[in-house]
Amino acid sequence: MITILDRNFSQLNDFLTENSFSKIFILVDENTHEYCLPVLLGNLETDVSFEILEIEPGEDMKNIQTVNQLWEILTEMKADRKALIINLGGGVITDMGGFVASTYKRGIQFINVPTTLLSMCDASIGGKTGIDLLHYKNMVGTFSFPEQIFVFPQFLETLPYKELVSGFAEMLKHGLIADKTHWDNLIQIQKLDVPGIIPHIEISMNIKQDVVEKDFHEKNIRKTLNFGHTIGHAIESLCLEKESPILHGEAVALGMICETHLSQLEGLISKEDADVIIENIQKYYSFIDLSDFKEEDIFNLLLNDKKNVQSKINFSLLTDIGFCTFDYECSTENILKSLNFYKTLSGF
Repeated sequence: MITILDRNFSQLNDFLTENSFSKIFILVDENTHEYCLPVLLGNLETDVSFEILEIEPGEDMKNIQTVNQLWEILTEMKADRKALIINLGGGVITDMGGFVASTYKRGIQFINVPTTLLSMCDASIGGKTGIDLLHYKNMVGTFSFPEQIFVFPQFLETLPYKELVSGFAEMLKHGLIADKTHWDNLIQIQKLDVPGIIPHIEISMNIKQDVVEKDFHEKNIRKTLNFGHTIGHAIESLCLEKESPILHGEAVALGMICETHLSQLEGLISKEDADVIIENIQKYYSFIDLSDFKEEDIFNLLLNDKKNVQSKINFSLLTDIGFCTFDYECSTENILKSLNFYKTLSGF
């Protein structure tokens, strides 16, 4: 259940009152500790004791070592199965906090309070928890729903611009795969800022929630949410090894451009539609140089994608603006063409 919070966080306080938790653990990183935790604590009304669990920010913290430390802390603090974890943060916090909660003592309750646009519109929704393994994104995880998702859109005012842009990619994706009107409304936004984005957040969240409710364990239609992510995750994973990793949304935007072109090459959409989609994505996202990456390295990551079956690379591709197919196997030739097509956009 998704709830948009008022300024007093009354819905969250009602939730805590209506449930009998033995203890509350609030998971934050250094950024959300500084900018968001004071807002939460200033509005929190509960007699239940709570502890703050803080980690360093960044995707490189999303690993089994961090998870093990959190398990140990929960054990030392005698967290029982009636405890609650509040994941206050972006995608790393909600992904990893959900994983910790869903595995500790075979599962304790957790809620997500997303603080970034990416986590509001994507990571906090859908019950996918996980951590990275080696340089593979979200390779280990569980399907486990949060008890609720509480969204306070004003948290976005604490974000740097690049984080807004990152989350916006997932909103564009939701329009492309499921709702042409949502896509049309989003591409009318001339300046990406908090006031311009907030009116569209709940629609985007509901699109993902609706897809997830139809297919929780990703057997069919939920796979459409992976549009842009097959190639995007591969590039994002390769960039994790660089000194300046790219943001998830930047990788997804790159992936959507490549996979839109791939949809065209496979005859699923017209060149006219592909051009419109790609031109609009380019309005918001800068070109990413892929010259340092070998095709072999990209393909090795594509072959390890979680959606694959029997070493076949499965894509989710567009059949129209607002419609998407899944489990689509493409030729190696067309995959390479889509990557090379992206490289030609460097001059734009």
